[in-house]
Amino acid sequence: MKIGGWVGLGLLLVTSGHGAERPNVLFIAVDDLRPWLGCYDPKLAVSPNIDRLAKEGRRFSRHYVQVPTCGASRCALMFGRYPGHFPADAGNDAILKTAAKQPLPALPALFRQNGYRTVSVGKITHYPGGRGGKGWAGGPEELPGAWDEALMPSGPWKTPEGAMHGYANGLTRQQAGKDPLKKPVSQSAAGDDRVFPDGWIADEAVKQLNALAGSGRPFFLAAGFIKPHLPFAAPASYFEATSAITAPVPVTAVKPDFPTTWHASGEFRQYRANEGDPFREASAAEAYRRAYLACVRYSDAQIGKLLAALDASPAAKNTIVVLWGDHGFLLGEHAIWGKHCLFEEALHSPLIIRVPGQRKPGEAADAIAETVDIYPTLASLAGLPLSKEVDGRSLLPQVEDPSAASDGMAAGVWQGHATLRTDAHRLIVSRKEAAKVELYDHRKDPAESVNAAGEQRDTVRVMRGKLEEILPKP
Repeated sequence: MKIGGWVGLGLLLVTSGHGAERPNVLFIAVDDLRPWLGCYDPKLAVSPNIDRLAKEGRRFSRHYVQVPTCGASRCALMFGRYPGHFPADAGNDAILKTAAKQPLPALPALFRQNGYRTVSVGKITHYPGGRGGKGWAGGPEELPGAWDEALMPSGPWKTPEGAMHGYANGLTRQQAGKDPLKKPVSQSAAGDDRVFPDGWIADEAVKQLNALAGSGRPFFLAAGFIKPHLPFAAPASYFEATSAITAPVPVTAVKPDFPTTWHASGEFRQYRANEGDPFREASAAEAYRRAYLACVRYSDAQIGKLLAALDASPAAKNTIVVLWGDHGFLLGEHAIWGKHCLFEEALHSPLIIRVPGQRKPGEAADAIAETVDIYPTLASLAGLPLSKEVDGRSLLPQVEDPSAASDGMAAGVWQGHATLRTDAHRLIVSRKEAAKVELYDHRKDPAESVNAAGEQRDTVRVMRGKLEEILPKP
């Protein structure tokens, strides 16, 4: 259902002696974050700050992204639209190549046009700092007109590109790539949080928050953290903090024996397997999963700094907080280490929304939600005009009442394939070869190990029809 016109504020007008104040927005993005968080799985006590946010807000237990890659997922976020409207909107340069063609303002631009000061720090669009030129430090803006300031503190890594995949103390992936011994999958390094780039991002985000909160003007501040994106590198203290936690082992860890969106984990394999080969050695797979958890704990600590700064600021009682993972990440499921496929683990990611005066805080919403829904949700909460071109649906009903239903569907695409997730099933179809179909029945096969397409032809037919209705034609 597309939504047009002015949307009511619903639950959250915060009043003062001067009448209603417009709510601020603190938007937090985390790269490659699957729901390995305590608030999603109590056995994974690696995220005390995110867990606290979930207790104070609304956790969406079944949130799905549109595309399992950074740039295109963030494009769906920024415009609230499914991929397929433009030929280039399903790849990593989706924003750079389509922003000027979009029929509606980008999410931060909508707020900026309505009097908000908009600032981004870190990785919010595909390129940290919002520019895709040399070193990602110059060139045209990725999202023109969206930000008053788009910042990427690169520290000793010198450029946003260097910081994006940076190793400890300023070593870049590009420099490490000249010597395979310097380019490990995982790295633990002594030092404080600024040994790696996310510590610098957190410090700058806190600085910007403090300035914005005292400005007397409504703001939209977006902070994007890099970890747990590869390489799995974090300060040693976070490896120590997670050393006693046992990472879950995949139920299905073998390559499917039928055509799928399976791939050979090319992104992962470009790094040196310093702990051994996870495709052959269980001990190596365990070590890399532990390193991933250490990175989650590191990012959580940076998020904690930002939330603490908000709590201590004048904006504490009038700020909407959103935490979003841009997609998931497979850690051995289906013999994949990476994203870039349409299995559940690549598309399922965290989403938490906290609003002032939250009703029923801490209760999770189990209704299926999508990344395209975030745009109309924030517009609804801030009372901003919303274009009819938005594909997503506002999640305001679920923010107000965790038991509220949604349409129960989430659609996604990847390289010639499309998927639809419902309460009970996941359908994956080739958009080029109609005979290539996968159907997973989550009621009895949550690991997506058995292709039930041949047994449940009616379900395939109905879901394929829904998918064709939802997604734009390629």
